[in-house]
Amino acid sequence: MEQQIEKLFTWLDETTDMISEEEDVPYLDGLIASSELLFYRDLPEDLESTYYNKLQSQLDMINLSDFEVEVRRKALQLAILKGMKGQTQQHHYITPDTVGMFIGYLVQRFIGDKKEYTLFDPACGTANLLFAVINQQEQKDSLVAYGSEVDPTLIRLAYINTNLQEKQIEYFHQDSLKPILLEPVDVVVSDLPVGYYPDDTTAQAYDLKAEDGHSYSHHLFIEQSLKYTKDGGYLFFVVPSLLFESDQKDQLQSFLKEHAHIIGLLQLPETMFKNENMRKSIFIIQKKGENTRDPKKVMLADLPSFKDAKAMDSVLQQLNQWFKNER
Repeated sequence: MEQQIEKLFTWLDETTDMISEEEDVPYLDGLIASSELLFYRDLPEDLESTYYNKLQSQLDMINLSDFEVEVRRKALQLAILKGMKGQTQQHHYITPDTVGMFIGYLVQRFIGDKKEYTLFDPACGTANLLFAVINQQEQKDSLVAYGSEVDPTLIRLAYINTNLQEKQIEYFHQDSLKPILLEPVDVVVSDLPVGYYPDDTTAQAYDLKAEDGHSYSHHLFIEQSLKYTKDGGYLFFVVPSLLFESDQKDQLQSFLKEHAHIIGLLQLPETMFKNENMRKSIFIIQKKGENTRDPKKVMLADLPSFKDAKAMDSVLQQLNQWFKNER
């Protein structure tokens, strides 16, 4: 698989550089164009002849059908990471593959043998987390997925990601903290945007709005996600490990106690972060429903490095024991 990923990434990278240089556009815009070229295999006839021939030569070198969907996702992810190198905006970070795959494992365990379900990421970015989860599900062919993203470049990258993997996902290009034309779903997964939400007017509609100043985006996203989740549905968030140590922690805890069951808090490996203050965790909650209850014991773990197979196996055994005790 690694050779296939490298082959596809190299093609995307070379073609993107070609387009970026010829059309004088940023790398990510060139990547969108090269990915669309790979998928549609349709060249505009009005291109300058030398440029047209260069792109045609690139197309003649490759066929999308030769690559598995996970190869496509990972190759595109590498190209996106190259394009984002040096950018500092928090919302432009991509959820690491290891985290996405672990969340995918958790989703499958909680969903169990349910034949059909709906999945939503309210801050989908390039949809890498969404696909890392989808591609691991046993019921992927009967899974209906949705994503929402406000950033125009990221939503276009999510769209080409979807095309390259030949999936059907409905996207909403909007501020996800405003009303969404979406029926409640069974599962929410999201790497939550962290920081202050600048639109104080929209924030006023939320229980988790700040009493003074700007509200926390990640708090509002938790509330909004619960609104668009069915009773008894599960939500899997990547959140700051210091989530319950902020100045608004009491407000958040009170809200969660009323509307959700806290299922688990799994600290991601400290080796993934530059310092302890930047560390994140996987936060699992269930929306309250008629037949739901608090777990006998909250799932808590300090995850080791994902590269440490022995230590990870020990954690997975602990999680399996938790499921046996709770289900």
